[in-house]
Parts: sequence; C-alpha cells; structure tokens
Amino acid sequence: MQNLHKTRVEVSARALGHNIKGFKSILGGAKMMAVVKSNAYGHGLAETAKIADKNGVAWFGVDNVDEGLALRKAGIKKPILVLGYTLNSRLRNCVDNSLSFMAYNQETVKALRSLKLKPLGVHPSKTAKAAYVHLKIETGTTRQGVAGKQLLDLAKSLLKVPGVVIEGASTHYANIEDTTDSSYAELQLKRYQENLDNLIRIGIDPPWKHTACSAAAILYPETYFNLARVGIAMYGLWPSKETQAVAKREKRLIDLEPVLTWKTVIAQIKSVKKNTPVSYGLTEKVSRDAKLAVLPIGYWDGYDRRGLSQVGQVLVRGHRCKVVGRICMNMCVIDVTEVPQARVEDEVVLLGKQGKDRISAEDLAAKIGTINYEVVTRINPTLPRIVV
Repeated sequence: MQNLHKTRVEVSARALGHNIKGFKSILGGAKMMAVVKSNAYGHGLAETAKIADKNGVAWFGVDNVDEGLALRKAGIKKPILVLGYTLNSRLRNCVDNSLSFMAYNQETVKALRSLKLKPLGVHPSKTAKAAYVHLKIETGTTRQGVAGKQLLDLAKSLLKVPGVVIEGASTHYANIEDTTDSSYAELQLKRYQENLDNLIRIGIDPPWKHTACSAAAILYPETYFNLARVGIAMYGLWPSKETQAVAKREKRLIDLEPVLTWKTVIAQIKSVKKNTPVSYGLTEKVSRDAKLAVLPIGYWDGYDRRGLSQVGQVLVRGHRCKVVGRICMNMCVIDVTEVPQARVEDEVVLLGKQGKDRISAEDLAAKIGTINYEVVTRINPTLPRIVV
C-alpha cells in the first residue's frame, strides 16, 4: 500500500485487542472502562475507541465533554464518563448526549438545577433526559473530590435536583504505581469504603463503584468493585517499573503488547566530511566522514528537542541510528553511515519495533527525563493515526 504520510502513528488493532482480552480475563465479574482520554494517550481517540468497542469494553473514560462528543459522533453508543472537570456551561451537552460526569462541587448542583430537567419518576421513560453523576471521593490524592460531611451534603443536594441520577462513586490512587509498598493505597481503599458506607446509610447506593486504575487492575483485585478504569496498560505500556516488579513478585503478570508505532521517512541523504557542523547552533560536528539523513520530523511533532538532540536513536532498516545536532521544529538529522543501503523514503521508526530491535516509550522517557505516559501523549494529535 502506498504511503501518503511522511510522518504517522500506526495503531495495532490486534495488540490492543490482545491487551483488552487480557484485562477482561483477570477482572472477573467487574466490567472494564477503556480510558481514552487525551487522544487515547496519544493513540488516536476515535480510532482506539472503535477497536475497544469491538473488543467488548463496557465503558469509556474521557477527560472532557468534547472528547465525549467526538466518541458519540464516531458511533460509540456505550456509557461514557467524563473523568476531568466539566464546566457548568457544558452540563447541558452531557445531558443531551448521555455523557456521565464527575461531581464534587455545590456549584455543579446549582448549575444542574438551572437546567430545569423534568423529574424522572419511579419508572423513567427511555426518552427521558437525565444528568448521570459520579461522585468523586477524596481519599488522599488531594486532587478533585470530597469526603466526609461534604460528600454527604453534596449527595443529598444532588438528589433534590429533578432529573439527576447518582450513577457512580469513585476515587483515584495517589501512590499505587510508583512504589512497591501498598500501604497508602490500602489506606485510600479503606477511606473509600468508609465514605461509601456512609452514603449507603443515608440511602444512596450508587450502582457503579470504581477505584482501580491500570496498576490497581493488575495488582489488587480488591480495588475492582464492579468497574475498573484501564488506561496506560491497555496500550501495552506498564504504568511503572515498580508495578511491573510487584506484578512479577506476586505472580500477577499480564502479557502487555505495545500498540503504537511512530514512523517517518528519510527525506534526503547527503555525504559530509569530518568536522562538518550539523543543524542549528552548530552544537555538534561529525567525528568522521559520514552519511547523514534528513528526517521530516521535529519538536512540533512531539519529538523532544531538549532531551533527544544529539542523543536520540531511531531505527533504519533494523539498525539504530543516532540523532546528530539539534532537533528542529519540523526536521532532524541522523547518522546513517553504518546503513549504506539506506535510501530516500526508507521507513524510519522513532518509537516501536523494526526488524529485531525496538525503541520503547520507556527508552525515550529515560532520555528526556519523564515517564512513558508523557512520551506517547505528546505526539502531535494532528498526525494521522493509521489502524493496522
């Protein structure tokens, strides 16, 4: 098939389906939420969601209303939860498009009241429009959420608003990924259960209860309740080295296959003499007579200038080739001296497998001083995502 894109992201439908199947096999009776926020962690929102939908996930998690609307436009009919903050001005969008959303402010209650929704009654009709709310319980992340009396007051206030349904209750773990010590996560789980029990005592028992992220879904079945939110690991990336280490220790290993491959092509090849400076700032000179290749990719595309200039590596015909000089906005240069057969428009892999070698998101993260999450989510969302 002819390549029409000089730079592209390829998404493996097979690998994504494999990872989803793996999680569904360990979740038991709990359902799986595919977290596709932030352009599906860089993998392509609609493209990824359609694959996940075909593989039987029960829910989708997004960051904002616009992502939820994009999924509806793409034909996703399953429940969608807006995990991030929903502006009061967008609550009507949620109601009209059956997007569930998090609540933790009394201001949200006031805004819902202003929508003047019709009471649902004991047996609401299928056409009745409702506001489906998930209570966010603060258990120790010190981020969005409420607990104790504030939580109970919020829940009571929501119940007084016509057309509001308290559909779920959730929390998020602060330190379940970056440590081999589960004590803080256990404390958060205890706090979640205590707050949930308090809600039940006043007659509020949300049908969907969810606390598990990827790391929790892999390591701690007690966090499942009846819904698990699986994000980074669904894409075949381990949440952290610590998560992988604990999974190995506890024999909770799950086979994860990376879903994403980031590719570009060689735009030009040129021969240069020893000591020739390369790219902006003349920050690097070649140490020998060399053959260089110009790639049509740069920091605009998400290929990190600060961390990968002069040290990054890419794959050309199965060989690792070093980035030479500074990465530019739309271009960079690599040394292909050791790949004499390299040609213009040869495929270049920036992230992923080529031949027997692989450049992982963890490899890039180590060079730029961050985590694999940031590497994939920073890939420019305007680049085409091609399902393969």
